[in-house]
Amino acid sequence: MRLPSLPDSNLTFKENLIGIFGPSSVMGRIFDIQRFCIHDGPGIRTTVFLKGCPLSCPWCHNPEGRSMEPSLSFLPTRCIGCKACAEVCSMAVHRWEEKKHLLDRERCVICGCCAEACYAKALEMVGKDMTALDVLQEVLKDLAFYKASGGGMTLSGGEPTQQSDFGEELLQRAKGEGLHTCVETCGVTSRLVLERWLPWVDLFLYDYKETDSDRHRQTTGASRALVLEHLKFLDQNGKPLWLRCPILPGINDREDHLEGIVQVAQSFPSIQVVELMPYNPLGESKVERFGLCPQHRMKKARPNEKLVDQWKQNLEHRGVRIRPQ
Repeated sequence: MRLPSLPDSNLTFKENLIGIFGPSSVMGRIFDIQRFCIHDGPGIRTTVFLKGCPLSCPWCHNPEGRSMEPSLSFLPTRCIGCKACAEVCSMAVHRWEEKKHLLDRERCVICGCCAEACYAKALEMVGKDMTALDVLQEVLKDLAFYKASGGGMTLSGGEPTQQSDFGEELLQRAKGEGLHTCVETCGVTSRLVLERWLPWVDLFLYDYKETDSDRHRQTTGASRALVLEHLKFLDQNGKPLWLRCPILPGINDREDHLEGIVQVAQSFPSIQVVELMPYNPLGESKVERFGLCPQHRMKKARPNEKLVDQWKQNLEHRGVRIRPQ
């Protein structure tokens, strides 16, 4: 669906995009753009992580994407003790005790002044406002790799549908450039947003976290019924789906959840594969880095690859196609 306009060799790449598609009018808040991803859809991809999520999953490995607001990252091991941050901070957030840099997050107003002054990048703001055109310009740097591998662009988060207008524009522009598009979603969103996004999404990576309805609400803060309702909607519209299932120690590593995965996979014809994913402890390293509440995190859980491998074999024996990791 690429538009026929030819680029002008006298213009910059961004100026050509504006000439073809027009200027971007909607800003989005991005907390990361990762290139050369191989797990977020087919082929080699660039994954764009959008801020904002309605869930509160304790195992989340991108907790900095939960809030729509920018986050302050602090890595004390990078601090060189120059105290430039303290000089620009009007809230007295930064102090030193026995040469140890301490940060008082209760006083911090997330203005970003200290991050701008930090030479060593011990302090960084996470959450950047960009137009869809700015993001697309970054994504298209690897166009040759997408064409060679069948890859493209994936929107993730957070929950990307939380930024509905921005996400829709970015998907439209990506499809205009002929890119394969994926959206990773938890399903806790608006039906209207899904309807608007349908024409621009080639594949949905759909999270299925818990079979028991009460446990689902307790651990994520949201209704399992809504997740299944929107899964059914996408299936009825014939949208290809990959069912993504994190297997979490002490939370959903139960036989009834395994049976629930089988039932869901066999109930929706549009589900092409199931991804069983071992617990990823990446979020644990971010508790102090982003000033998160420890009680909202997993407690010293260990990756469970052996159990996940057993579950994969179980599903394959029952005719469920598994995507290899």
